[in-house]
Amino acid sequence: MFSMSLEQKLGAIPEVVIDFGTFKYIQIKVSAGGKEKIVVRGLESAEYHADILDSCAPQIRSLGFQAEAIGGGRIKHDPAKKRLDVYGYSMGFGRADHRITVKKLEKAYPDYSITWSNEGY
Repeated sequence: MFSMSLEQKLGAIPEVVIDFGTFKYIQIKVSAGGKEKIVVRGLESAEYHADILDSCAPQIRSLGFQAEAIGGGRIKHDPAKKRLDVYGYSMGFGRADHRITVKKLEKAYPDYSITWSNEGY
């Protein structure tokens, strides 16, 4: 039976999973055994930023990793205009480093116009 290494499992976790529309998002630090990476998750259905962690963490933990929210904000995702706007903060987790989020979004959406701001909630 084939068994994935910790590094392979970490690499298999998508960097970005987001919805369409305007929604809350968080950065999650995924870590185990000295390996880590930051992933971006955004759910239009999330009433609170913590709801996103509650939704995403079980899958990450099932792979043997810790999942820690390290900040949040909002994303406005307009696929028709190929535009992403990242802004704001999370009351519970603090402000995400939006520059990290934008770098990850640029990889996932290379043909989009992406902006960020620390303004707004």
